Amino acid sequence: MKTADESSFIVGMDAKRALANMTGLGNYSRYVINIMSAAYPSTRFRLYSPVGRTNERIEPLLARDNVDLFVPSLHPACGPTRAFWRTVDMPLQLRKDDVAVYHGLSNELPLTIKGVCPSVVTIHDLIWRRSPADYSAIDRRLYDFKYGRSARIATRVIAISERTKADLVADYGIDPAKIDVIYQGIDPIFTLPINTAKKQEVRTRYELPEHFVLAVGTVQPRKNQMLAVEGIAQLPEDIKLVIVGAHDNAYGRRIIDRVRQTGLTDRVLFRSVPFADLPAVYACADVSSYTSRYEGFGLPVVESLACGTPVVACTGSCLEEAGGLGAVYVHPDDVHGWANAVEHLCNDTVWRDKTIRLGRQHIRKFSADAFAKATMATYKKALLEHLL
Repeated sequence: MKTADESSFIVGMDAKRALANMTGLGNYSRYVINIMSAAYPSTRFRLYSPVGRTNERIEPLLARDNVDLFVPSLHPACGPTRAFWRTVDMPLQLRKDDVAVYHGLSNELPLTIKGVCPSVVTIHDLIWRRSPADYSAIDRRLYDFKYGRSARIATRVIAISERTKADLVADYGIDPAKIDVIYQGIDPIFTLPINTAKKQEVRTRYELPEHFVLAVGTVQPRKNQMLAVEGIAQLPEDIKLVIVGAHDNAYGRRIIDRVRQTGLTDRVLFRSVPFADLPAVYACADVSSYTSRYEGFGLPVVESLACGTPVVACTGSCLEEAGGLGAVYVHPDDVHGWANAVEHLCNDTVWRDKTIRLGRQHIRKFSADAFAKATMATYKKALLEHLL
């Protein structure tokens, strides 16, 4: 078996989400592939997916010399067959490819990975245990089996926050010494300068108001966007709420009904914004709102701070880890507290500027360099522990 110090070191990665998912887990998967392949050009990253679809954000990564994609020839290529390959048969290919360490990027490992090569699994959260109403009973049981088992059989576990690490220890009895907390860095697109012309362009394109609070994230009960809807009614009429995220669901309809009942149709706006334009939209906002009751990390908080926009977030999970002193925190049911925090950040320029400055200092811990070094250190620990 090759070691991490050899130039031919091969890291296998689960690429299903990187190819098929354009939000949370897909973003994380692409981030890992991007940052690690750029930071370690002599290391080869071999991606594994049961389907061969691609997208505009993974294609540039696949063009790199040290990144390649393996897609099996499955007959028939139906859903159950693909799932069986990914969870059971994939390790046969890992052995054939002489993969030194395998990284499950989205909570799970193949059931038969043990004994094939050392493995690392990233566990993002245990949300189905903290917000069971958002999941069916069968999904909760399936996640407990797949993700809990993956955490137990993995050589090393990466938790994306201290909150997730604590949940893994409490709920699944994972040895804390086996878990490395590695904060996800932000996509480099959020670190680029945003000039006035770009902000005006997106303001015009998406018909953004002059003053607004921005809420980015899928609209669902756990995300608790209703807090911001109720809170916006307590703010001056020139401050509006812009929600960016899929909302074609029961909770989204509840919010729309509430907006109509309270006469806020001109003040609560829904927008669809592609990833490339998100940084400029953050930069246009007076404040960002992230009112989730529970998160494994809360990446939109960090994205907003990187764009120079302070955040009002909620207590109760890990958002204080994400926002540090660059955010103000309120209880997820405290409508008045939310409104006061937003108004204070909008009107007190001295406090606002200080919060923005502290936020920019805080997000230095989420740098790509820190992420790459910590992740490679986890790979090397997995390799050494596998040999013991």
